[in-house]
Amino acid sequence: MITPRPARARGHADHGWLSTYHTFSFADYYDPAFTGFRDLRVLNEDVVQPGRGFGTHPHRNMEIVTCVLDGALEHRDSTGHGSILRAGEVQRMTAGSGIMHSEFNPSDSERVHFLQIWLLPETLDLTPDYEQRAFPDEEKLGRLTLIASHTGRDGSLAIHQNVDLFVTVLRAGEEVGHVLGADRHAWVQVVRGEVMLNGKHLQAGDGAAVSRESRLVVRGVHPAECLLFDLV
Repeated sequence: MITPRPARARGHADHGWLSTYHTFSFADYYDPAFTGFRDLRVLNEDVVQPGRGFGTHPHRNMEIVTCVLDGALEHRDSTGHGSILRAGEVQRMTAGSGIMHSEFNPSDSERVHFLQIWLLPETLDLTPDYEQRAFPDEEKLGRLTLIASHTGRDGSLAIHQNVDLFVTVLRAGEEVGHVLGADRHAWVQVVRGEVMLNGKHLQAGDGAAVSRESRLVVRGVHPAECLLFDLV
C-alpha cells in the first residue's frame, strides 16, 4: 500500500527570513493524521535567507539529520562542534541527554535550502554526539546510496535507530529498486524533479508512506532526487 502525501498538503510558515514546509506536525502546525510515520517524526524543508538562522536552542532525545541541498549552513553546538555544511553534505546530531545548537546561513548573498529530519532514538539520554559527511552526486547517480544507518555501515552516518536512509539522483527514464524486508515500511520523499513510485506519480515536495509492499521501484520522469527511509 502506497499513500501519497502531496507537497501542497504540507504545513507551511513564512517568517520572512525563513520559509518552511512541514510534512508532519511541527511547531504551530498540527495535523492529527500526520504526526510522523513509524520512527520518522519530523521532515521539514527549509529555506533561510542570507545572514539569518536559528539561534542557540535546546534539544533532547532525538536523532537529527540535516541534508543541505543548496547553499551553506553553519552549525555550532554545546559539545564543541562547529562546521559549515555545503550542498551534498549531511550531518547527524544525537541530542540525547541534552544539547544546545544553532544553525545559521553564513552567506551575505545566497539562501540556504536544506531538509531537517528528526528520528526517534531507540535509547533515551544518550551522550550527545555529532558527525557529518559529503555525498557527492556521482556517488548517488543511478543508485540508492546509504547516507545514514543503524550501524554506520558502508560509510554512512550512524544513527541510534533501526532505520536505513538512502538517497538517489536519477536521470529521466532511469530507475532504482529496493526490496523491503518482512515487517518493514518505507517513506519516500521527492527532493527535486518528478518520479514514478510503483506506478504512482510524485513530484518535488511530495512524500509517500509505504507499507505491505515487498519491492519499490523509483523511476525518474524528469531528472530527480529522492530520499528513501527503510523503517521498522
